[in-house]
Amino acid sequence: METMNATMALGIVRSQQEYVQSGSTRSVDYRLKQLELLKAAIKQHEALLIEAMHKDLRKSEFEAYATEIGFVYESIRYISKHLKKWAKVKLVRTPLVHWGSKSYIYPEPYGSVLVIGPYNYPFMIVMEPLIGAIAAGNCAVVKPSEFTPHISAAITAILRANFKEHYIAVVEGGREATSALIHTPFDYIFFTGSIGVGRIVMEAAAKNLVPVTLELGGKSPCIVDRDSDIELAAHRIIWGKFLNAGQTCVAPDYILVHKDIKESLVARMKDKITAFYGDNPQNSADFGRIVNERHWERLVGLLDLDKIAAGGDSQRDDLYIAPTIMDDVTWDDKVMEEEIFGPILPVLAYDNLDAAIQRINGRSKPLALYVFTTNKDTEQQVLERVSFGGGCVNDTMIHLTSPHLPFGGVGASGTGSYHGRKSFETFSHMKSVLKKRTKINWSFIYPPYSLKKIKLIRKVMK
Repeated sequence: METMNATMALGIVRSQQEYVQSGSTRSVDYRLKQLELLKAAIKQHEALLIEAMHKDLRKSEFEAYATEIGFVYESIRYISKHLKKWAKVKLVRTPLVHWGSKSYIYPEPYGSVLVIGPYNYPFMIVMEPLIGAIAAGNCAVVKPSEFTPHISAAITAILRANFKEHYIAVVEGGREATSALIHTPFDYIFFTGSIGVGRIVMEAAAKNLVPVTLELGGKSPCIVDRDSDIELAAHRIIWGKFLNAGQTCVAPDYILVHKDIKESLVARMKDKITAFYGDNPQNSADFGRIVNERHWERLVGLLDLDKIAAGGDSQRDDLYIAPTIMDDVTWDDKVMEEEIFGPILPVLAYDNLDAAIQRINGRSKPLALYVFTTNKDTEQQVLERVSFGGGCVNDTMIHLTSPHLPFGGVGASGTGSYHGRKSFETFSHMKSVLKKRTKINWSFIYPPYSLKKIKLIRKVMK
């Protein structure tokens, strides 16, 4: 296929905008039918998708289904159940000064939206925003990650076989294709990826005044307080950190543990690695691989062999890095400079919660934060004093699985959010309309403005 260029991208966008303007996507029944069609198409290609995820990231069947395919099914089910209610025109209150009027909010589609997906959850994080775009009545262009070619090909096959390009289009390719797309005047852009690329996307979108949602990342801290269930903390931290070989934007990036329990926590985390993945995780069917050599080399470069408490071994031709714990890490170590996005878990100690919070606040706002504690005061201090996208108390990562919680970042970790109702709202323009009765026409609001009118308006608006 010919590489996507600016002319081709503009042609797709114009045809999709015309389709939305024709009113074809306005019907809620039409949107529900498309969501049903998407779900049926995914079900038909489940085996292909699971195989593709194994080829690209060595994901196990359980992980591929639970974190990607099943997640998408649940999203379609939840949004389909509530869509008719969300899409209704909403009557809202009208101020007394506008007596005789009624106020409404009309949810309407933006038009043609662009969804750019990442490589770590290459199916789910493409489909989840696409579901929201369809539910809101938009057309969409989907750009899967070129780093996961098998999943990209599977997504392309599914979408092209079931949807016309003027409704849902899919574009494969590398930087040239992405550049052509982000510089095209879409009506909305939804991007998931690194902070660096996010800046490029936002800059390109700004030139066309295109609104964006950016789902980025950052160094998400995990605080383990002295008053915590250490066994439970170790269990849930190791699961959250090493799922998908650590390539999860909301995985715990580093542990900040009270010095009195650090040794005990590290010992238990080492035990959990063995319990989950065996004595040699490279042989485990449940432990994935790094997406490509470039990222493997970056991650190996973060290892400090003098601080390895568990794991540390790697193999380039297998794109394998063992689940690794680095102990006695300092804030100045290389592994603390940027988001790790891999199976390396640094452990830092603290002895004063206030100082620990100040350390976190001295860095960019993280996408996620986790705190393990049974102390209500500790919990309250962390949640109220630290700004982060979302998180959990006494668990990791599961907040993003709830359709009732918006998922997104803050500051450098992202802008905007989605999931559940928020996905519908993200891809909808909430159009405000005030309808005024024709038989009421307040003359005092029109010139000339006498002293009497000034006194009257002061009484009404105070």
